[in-house]
Amino acid sequence: MVFGTLALLVGACSWVACGPTSSAVSKTAPENSIVLQLQAKKGKGILFGHQDDLAYGVGWEYIDGESDVKRVAGDYPALFGWELGGLELGHEVNLDSVPFSKMKELAVWGFEHGAINTFSWHPHSPIDSINAWHGDSVVVKHILPGGTYHAQFDQQLDRIAAFFLDLKDKAGQPVPFIFRPWHEMDGGWFWWGSKACSPAELKALFRYTIEYLRKKGLSQMVVAYSPDRNFDTPEEYLQWYPGDDIVDILGMDNYYDLGRVGGEKEAIRKIHIVIDLAKGKNKLAALTETGLELVSDSSWYSQTLGAVLKDSTVQKELSYVMVWRNDSKKHFFFPYPGHPAADDVKNLLDQPNILLLDEFNQLKK
Repeated sequence: MVFGTLALLVGACSWVACGPTSSAVSKTAPENSIVLQLQAKKGKGILFGHQDDLAYGVGWEYIDGESDVKRVAGDYPALFGWELGGLELGHEVNLDSVPFSKMKELAVWGFEHGAINTFSWHPHSPIDSINAWHGDSVVVKHILPGGTYHAQFDQQLDRIAAFFLDLKDKAGQPVPFIFRPWHEMDGGWFWWGSKACSPAELKALFRYTIEYLRKKGLSQMVVAYSPDRNFDTPEEYLQWYPGDDIVDILGMDNYYDLGRVGGEKEAIRKIHIVIDLAKGKNKLAALTETGLELVSDSSWYSQTLGAVLKDSTVQKELSYVMVWRNDSKKHFFFPYPGHPAADDVKNLLDQPNILLLDEFNQLKK
C-alpha cells in the first residue's frame, strides 16, 4: 500500500501540510493520505460519519447538496459511508438501491470537499447468490483457494477492484478510501460469521481478499478490521484478525451495548481494548459502526454515544465514529429536522472534540 509515484506523494502531503510521518502510521500504508490525515489529527477531534449521507435521508433522495446531518447540524459529516453489496453480481444498484454510478459521483464529491470515504461490503454468496444474512450457510471454505467456487469468488473481487480503480477525482487521480470487508465476523448473522466458518477460514478469506485487491494496484486503499462487540479480552478481539500487514485500522461495530441502559460503560471498556491493541500495533482505532434505530431515545446522542466519545482515552485515541443510514421507508439512525432528538444531536456535534467536515478541513491547514 505504499504510494510509488511522486504525484501520489505530493497528494498525500497536501492533505497534511507535509508533516513528519508518525511512528503510528501503518506499515501497510505508510504514505497513504487517509492514514496521515487521521494520524495528524489524533487527540484533536473525532471525525463524525454517516452512512449514505449524501444519497438520501428522511423524506428526500438524490438532491444535490442535501444531507440529514447538514440539515440538523449545519455541516456535512467528515466521513461518508457507502455499501458495495450487489456490485459483485453485476447489479447497477446496491442492496439499498443506491446506483453505483451515483455512489462514485458522491464519493468523489466528498473527497474533493475534504471528506474521507469508507466502503463496507455485504456480498451475495458466490455459490448460490443468497444474500449476506444467511449465517448458517457454509460458504467460506468453498470460495478459498482450492475451493469449488474459488473462481466465482475471484470474479466477484474483479468487480470490486474495477469499481475502486474507476474511483478517480476530476484530475484523474485515484481517490483514497477505507475498505471494511467481512465485518461483524464474530456474530452469527452473516455467512462469513461465527456459525458458518472458523476463525482460520475467516482470516484466510480476509487476507486473500486484500492481497488480491492490492495486486490490482489499489495503493490508495486503507483496510479496516471491525468485529462486533462480542469480545471481552484482547485475545477474543484478535481471534479473527488477518494480520498487521493486512490491516490499517482496528475498529468495532457496536449497536447492542449502546442500545441498552448503562451499556455505554461496556462500550467504553471494549473500545479501550481496541485502542490499546491499536497503539501496540501502530494502527488507528475507530468506532466503525453504531447507532440507535429510529433514534427512539431523544437523549441517546448526548448521554449514550456522547458518554463514549467524551471518555478521556477515547478523545485522545479514537479516529472516527460512524452511525448507520437514514432510510425513511425502513429505518433511520440520525434525527431529521423536527425530530425530538434533533437539538440533542446538534449539541453533541457542536462539541469541540467532534469534527464535522469544515472543522476537519480547518485542522488540515
